[in-house]
Amino acid sequence: MSRSEQQYLDLLADILENGDQKMDRTGTGTRSIFGRQMRFDLNEGFPLITTKRVPFSLIKSELLWFIKGDNNIRYLLKHNNNIWNEWAFQRYVKSDDYQGPDMSDFGRRSLQDDEFRKRYEQEMDAFKQRILNEDAFAAIHGDLGNIYGRQWRAWKTSRGEMIDQLADVIEMIKKTPDSRRLIVSAWNPEDVPTMALPPCHTLFQFYVANGKLSCQLYQRSADMFIGVPFNIGSYALLTQLIARECGLAVGTLVHTLGDAHLYQNHLEQARTQLIREPRTLPTVSVSPLSKVIFDLEADDITLEGYEPHPTIRAPIAV
Repeated sequence: MSRSEQQYLDLLADILENGDQKMDRTGTGTRSIFGRQMRFDLNEGFPLITTKRVPFSLIKSELLWFIKGDNNIRYLLKHNNNIWNEWAFQRYVKSDDYQGPDMSDFGRRSLQDDEFRKRYEQEMDAFKQRILNEDAFAAIHGDLGNIYGRQWRAWKTSRGEMIDQLADVIEMIKKTPDSRRLIVSAWNPEDVPTMALPPCHTLFQFYVANGKLSCQLYQRSADMFIGVPFNIGSYALLTQLIARECGLAVGTLVHTLGDAHLYQNHLEQARTQLIREPRTLPTVSVSPLSKVIFDLEADDITLEGYEPHPTIRAPIAV
């Protein structure tokens, strides 16, 4: 049994048994606890959840999107990654440019109304094609605001200057590895109102000791069933990529959670996951060695030995 995964499963069980009933921005409702932490020894293997299939291809393309400083879903769509579509589409249908049928409350209505779901899927397909094929449309409606990648790579100061936090922290790890300032923040209060989705994983800090790179992530809002398995994989991969860039081995991923919750329409899925036995963790390889982190593409990153239980489907709350 994977010790790394068991702590995640224990947290799911804790929320199911002891979570507080809370409403939320999406109107779905959650079962929630506050202030928890998981620790993943990255030398045990790559901590990708095995009690359900987690699509690693989406994790790596999203992370590379962040690393490149991008905030437009066109890059993701070119890599067959649809995980940010809902937020871009929601902004589009609320804009004056949208002339299609009423898509208000589309997140919930589409689950119950077959005719509405068909219309929604048609509108979404047309939206995606326009993002891929029309530069001007994509520039406006593929843009999600100054979300993760922009804050990591191009934080705009009050003087109008740009700070490349990620490049700076990599340089600091190389030159001053004992620094306690190896921090990247995605939470920029000035930009939060114009973001499609304010950062859930808000800040991360690196720590170097004994030739190993460790990372601690603070996540203010943690969708335990859908989001957190992605976040674990994403920050484990980020730690591995930066360790590689700096000539270090990997250490520990510390995942600190603020509001850790299960949506009310994910409870049965979580119970299904909890009866499954964790399997052996996979590994990740990155090549060629000559490529720096900012030039990596999805094909340079390979997941090996991943044999999870089947997918458990659940609706996303937008």
